[in-house]
Amino acid sequence: MTETVPPDSRPTDDRPVDSDAPDSAPGDAAPGTLRLPAVAPPTGRRRGVLRQLGVDTGYALASFPVAILAFVAVVTGVALGAGLLVIWVGVAVLALTLVAARGLATAERAWLPAVLGRELPRPAYRRAEGTPLRRLLTPLRDAQCWLDALHAVVRFPFAILSFVVTVTFWSVALGGLTYGAWDWSLPDASTDPGQEDLLELLGQESTAGRRILFYALIGLAVALLLPFAVRGAALLQAQVGRALLTSRAAAQEQIDRATQGRDAAVAAEAVALRRLERDIHDGPQQHLVRLGMDLSRAQRQLDRDPAAARTTLVEATVLAREALEELRALSRGIAPPVLADRGLAAALAALAARSPVPVELAVDLPEERLAPVVENTAYFVVSEALANVAKHSDASLCRVVVGRDGGVLRVVVEDDGAGGAVAAPGHGLAGLADRLRATDGTLTVDSPRGGPTRLTAQVPLA
Repeated sequence: MTETVPPDSRPTDDRPVDSDAPDSAPGDAAPGTLRLPAVAPPTGRRRGVLRQLGVDTGYALASFPVAILAFVAVVTGVALGAGLLVIWVGVAVLALTLVAARGLATAERAWLPAVLGRELPRPAYRRAEGTPLRRLLTPLRDAQCWLDALHAVVRFPFAILSFVVTVTFWSVALGGLTYGAWDWSLPDASTDPGQEDLLELLGQESTAGRRILFYALIGLAVALLLPFAVRGAALLQAQVGRALLTSRAAAQEQIDRATQGRDAAVAAEAVALRRLERDIHDGPQQHLVRLGMDLSRAQRQLDRDPAAARTTLVEATVLAREALEELRALSRGIAPPVLADRGLAAALAALAARSPVPVELAVDLPEERLAPVVENTAYFVVSEALANVAKHSDASLCRVVVGRDGGVLRVVVEDDGAGGAVAAPGHGLAGLADRLRATDGTLTVDSPRGGPTRLTAQVPLA
């Protein structure tokens, strides 16, 4: 749905604009230049069949001699090093063997993204530090170096299989399809009793025309199977490499991402608590202190000046009402009822209606409710962004677009203000980035001087 929400159609079921929203605004775009967000391209690049066939063929042919070299170097080095351990020379031999295995594994890793069609993490090896002996022992203490050596041994039969399949299928396909060009150079089985070809072995009469047609059909059939056979063999070898050369790095990357997400969540929660404490101190607490003072004054005025006491009580009633409203606003800011009761689309509509800057809202969500963490994060992003637009951007119009984009929820907030928003540490946009990082989400800020400003947040749905 798409709607333009005027700033004065304020609903009564959600909190008012947070005037103490983060300091770093999404502020910014030249009037009349609002742009629809482009759909993010898919991360994996689609290759044509012929291009992928070329990649797989090159991988199979190039990796075969490298696999032979790696197998011989590692087997020989490990055997020699183990035999010489009694005189300590074996330690140096093993270390050099592992360094060589690491270099050959690096060459294999360079091939894997092209074959598998996706980027793979690269492991972080131990750095050689300390005394010369400790530096020499560094490869022996690095688990990834041993995995590289294991890969050199395990991949060898798969490299042979991939090479044989690739060469065989290419040879049969090209030989059969071009057989008519060189049939004349072979002995003619139909005129030479001492020669037999495949047709005669199958009990058929062999003539030049039949041979050309027969082998051309075989070549065509094999050519049709060629991309699948070569692809299967290349994937088999590449998966072995992925398991041994990148799985440890992938696990470490997941651990690091989880750690960063936890730290970001803690930081975002701390910022939210500090802001809530500040809001309570600057708002309801001041009103309640003033209320207590007014009630004490009214109590003293009751006997000597009842009229003044009534006036003071009226003022105290107003203060109590204001404090109550501010407390309600703060509680709704923590957990807005409209979001829990009616979902993200209704909550965003209420949020847009309260914005001092007119908001054009476009929401495209599935009928079923999203996960609570996704809805809360998206609501928080839009709420903070609109508050920043109102405070910092001098914008006359803002656009909010929310919708699914593959496996993520994409939130775009764009305004026609002055631009220049930056995600400086300790400010509002940095807090938004931390909140998104806690859910494995990302925040992109595009805010040139003079505008417009566009915030793009992506929140994973799973």
